Amino acid sequence: MFKKLLAFVATMYVAMAFAAVDVNTATSAELDAIKGIGPVKSALIISERKKAPFKDWNDFVTRVKGVGTDSAAKFSADGLTVNGTSYKAGAKADVKADAKADKKADKPVTEKAKDAAVATKDAVKGAAIATKDAAKETAKDIKAAVTPKAETKAEVKADVKAGAKTEPAKK
Repeated sequence: MFKKLLAFVATMYVAMAFAAVDVNTATSAELDAIKGIGPVKSALIISERKKAPFKDWNDFVTRVKGVGTDSAAKFSADGLTVNGTSYKAGAKADVKADAKADKKADKPVTEKAKDAAVATKDAVKGAAIATKDAAKETAKDIKAAVTPKAETKAEVKADVKAGAKTEPAKK
């Protein structure tokens, strides 16, 4: 009886070893055999794996779009491994910590973008004011060129009166 039990356990261990599918070495068909992974997700996994092999479950979850901690746990329960290790519940906290660290790293970039936007806005505003002032100055110059001065008006009137007296009327 003990030998039968030992043989059964050994057989189950071998079967589980063959049932485990490592994400770094699996073919598309092997990935499709995992419940929850279809052709689209297996293509995403393979394309990310071509860039670089997955280091651990955190790397897998962050790089493959559409795979979160819950689906990683399901995939692991169905036999998927990363470098021979199954998904652990503690990895969930690590992924969240990594996500928070990424947000903190992105924050200075966001602030830089805000500063750049403010600087651009100020530059545009300054250019608009300069353009407005230049337009006012040009309008003053044009008005001064077109409008005769008070002295000139008197001279023109005097010239008109003098010209009317000296010229005989035309018939």
